[in-house]
Amino acid sequence: MRIDILTLFPEIFESPLNFSILKRAQEQGIVAVAVANIRDFATYKYRKVDDKPYGGGPGMVMMPGPVFDCFEHVVKLAPSRGRVVLLTPQGERFHQAKARELAREPRLILIAGRYEGFDERIRVGLDAEQISVGDYILNGGELAALVLVDAVVRLLPGALGDEESAQDDSFSGGLLEYPHYTRPEVFRGMRVPDVLLSGDHGRIAQWRRAQALERTKQWRPDLLEARDDEREN
Repeated sequence: MRIDILTLFPEIFESPLNFSILKRAQEQGIVAVAVANIRDFATYKYRKVDDKPYGGGPGMVMMPGPVFDCFEHVVKLAPSRGRVVLLTPQGERFHQAKARELAREPRLILIAGRYEGFDERIRVGLDAEQISVGDYILNGGELAALVLVDAVVRLLPGALGDEESAQDDSFSGGLLEYPHYTRPEVFRGMRVPDVLLSGDHGRIAQWRRAQALERTKQWRPDLLEARDDEREN
């Protein structure tokens, strides 16, 4: 997979992309991640990339010209155009099923917004889908892009080294994950459940399933409602 990120602040990506799983996945050729600076394609004085909104209103809006020019440069760097995604609070809320869907793509082009958002012609002209990481406002789309990259890359074959890790994650089966325990068996009076020490893999699987259901019912009942709706449809 190849992931291109278009941003006004490429420095934000330097540390996260060179750490832990994301770093190893790139070194092993599982994914290639490239960051392009939209400001490099500015044609106005002082590398200006934003302007006041037509019709008035607060803030500044990202101009279409630099974004289009940056995109048209980046898209030529690989054979496939791939999926084009704008990171914006107006988008579809990001979830695990969307991460799995995107992980099947050969290429993603992510565009991180700033200021009051994108000139609408960017979305229309690039035929881009919109994704939001939650119902809150960030200073820009860079952190949202990193969330998406992290969630997608860990699903790529070989990225985690243990494929079961991704399969057992919260949300992977529509449920929260079961609780985990490690040594010691007793810590400050709190014991590891006996079933986990039994060696009976059938009982352990049943216990974990029951715990996942109970946790989801208690903390995220909306996930169970969504599962029921999917079955009805």
